Amino acid sequence: MDFNLKKLTSDAGVFFTRAVQFTEEKLGSAEKTELDAHLENLIARADCTKNWTEKIFRQTEVLLQPNPSARIEEFFYEKLDKKIPSRTTNGELLGQYMLDAAKDFGPGTPYGSTLITVGEYQSRLGGAEREFLQTSAINFLTPLRNFLEGDWRTISKERRLLENRRLDLDICKARVKKAKQAEAKAAAEQELRVAQTEFDRQAEVTRLLLEGISSTHVNHLRCLHEFVEAQATYYAQCHQYMQELQKELSSANSDTYPNSFASNANPSTSATCPSPVSSATLPGVSPPCLASSSTPGIAQEPSGPLKIPDVQQPSTGHRKAKVLYDYDAHDTSELSLLADELITVYTVPGMDPDWLVGERGNQKGKVPVTYLELLS
Repeated sequence: MDFNLKKLTSDAGVFFTRAVQFTEEKLGSAEKTELDAHLENLIARADCTKNWTEKIFRQTEVLLQPNPSARIEEFFYEKLDKKIPSRTTNGELLGQYMLDAAKDFGPGTPYGSTLITVGEYQSRLGGAEREFLQTSAINFLTPLRNFLEGDWRTISKERRLLENRRLDLDICKARVKKAKQAEAKAAAEQELRVAQTEFDRQAEVTRLLLEGISSTHVNHLRCLHEFVEAQATYYAQCHQYMQELQKELSSANSDTYPNSFASNANPSTSATCPSPVSSATLPGVSPPCLASSSTPGIAQEPSGPLKIPDVQQPSTGHRKAKVLYDYDAHDTSELSLLADELITVYTVPGMDPDWLVGERGNQKGKVPVTYLELLS
């Protein structure tokens, strides 16, 4: 107990003398031993490396896991040395919702079968995202974290020790200057030699650690290449999946709605003109033509605005329809709609099956079928 008390008293005295020396240096009333230029440059380079590594690490964490609550949870799992539980990615969750919805809507219906197809691809996208997150965490985040929590802490500890050795050296230099008697001066000079030796030894240890920053840069450069490679692989997989999904949907649509893809029946022709309505039946009106689609499986709208002339055209299926959503006309051939209003609709031979002619009072124009609920 006595030994501990003496040591505590000694440490408190050392701390006090160092604090006095540090304060006097700041006030300019005491001399300060400067580090050599090479060591100062190494310290500045190390500080720069630490600051930017920390920023890159934090932002990469945000990129890979945008949810702050999830990041905090993962942080505590790491500190407790426990395995981070596997998380379902957003893509996988969306895919599962779509598959469950398809069961309720009926997998045999067009909507249900499409939900199944899209849901499966969403699950694949989620799986690719999971693999990308795991690869990036191992190959990029972990090395950065090891530097910040390992190498940098060691460097910081040795730098603090070097600062203490410098303060002790300057304290001894001040004592030598203040010593008047030969005996006191000799003792102060002996303390100065010991302090100088300890300072030089600590400066060398710190210098060697700081020079290791170059190796850190080489390691982080390799990790950066691996991160970019993981990103390239992930985005390439996503692009491939989306191309495959588009092809499947185009094929399914052409089978479900064959009339919508009549323009692709003969690719060599530039336009396909329906023939049920002749120019003799409608004086001065040419039948609408569907331009050939440049994208396989996608039906094009009529090349020009559909004109609704005052001449009575042959039409079929006059019915009432309820408007489900607001719709703003894109040109004068279309009719703007307001949700919940009732209009009269009918079709004209040669029209795109996704459109009907709508009438509201004296107003007339094309309206999209998807915005309507046909009433019997």
